Amino acid sequence: MSYEAIRLDIDASNRVATITLNRPEKLNSFTRAMHQELNAALSDVETSGARALVLTGSGRGFCAGQDLADLDFTPGAMTDLGELIDVHFNPLIRRLQALPLPVIAAVNGTAAGAGANLALACDIVLAARSASFIQAFVKIGLVPDSGGTWFLPQRVGMARALGLAITGDKLGAEKAESWGLIWQAVDDQELAATSARLAAQLAQQPTRAIAAIKQAIRAGVTQTLDQQLDLERDLQRELGASHDYAEGVQAFVEKRAPRFEGR
Repeated sequence: MSYEAIRLDIDASNRVATITLNRPEKLNSFTRAMHQELNAALSDVETSGARALVLTGSGRGFCAGQDLADLDFTPGAMTDLGELIDVHFNPLIRRLQALPLPVIAAVNGTAAGAGANLALACDIVLAARSASFIQAFVKIGLVPDSGGTWFLPQRVGMARALGLAITGDKLGAEKAESWGLIWQAVDDQELAATSARLAAQLAQQPTRAIAAIKQAIRAGVTQTLDQQLDLERDLQRELGASHDYAEGVQAFVEKRAPRFEGR
């Protein structure tokens, strides 16, 4: 399909896909149409053979969350926010988490509300030093959604999670890195190149193993040690029969760089 609210670029030479949220005049805030385009783009990425994905924003913002202008505030006919989340935001977060390839968020500016949690749903978050993360929900009488109440306490602890959610204060990229909320803050002018290099590097790695790592680490949050040991065993058995495992061992024996194929 053709895209207006996003841009999709797939580099066949290094098998890296880039999705750019493209409503810069609205800080790339979400509309229902943008959700539909992003969902279609993710399907295109999955069928393209891409082995790494970068998600970023155009202009001065990454994503400001939901575009309030896309909602109905007519008394008696107000948009059901629960339905909006159930139909659009929750499936998006679940899909990003389950994608069988590494997903890098390149946060180029403000990430607010669901936009902040969209970034946190990615596997690795890079942010420009001028970028910020804002759990803005409380400022309009709402609770963090799109996984915010799950991501925040896991990454920064209960005290900081509550502070961020209750105050709605801005958290700069460097402090977000020091708190463990994101992977790395980089100079603004280096963000695009840094994310591109990382994506190209990850696209050369054993993609099936990366998908299994994502699955196992996220499962460990809610499972017992015994359950996690069993999951590790099962995943290791499956990966032990893969092409990339055989290639990795052979490359180690031959003292050369492995040529992984993601299978």
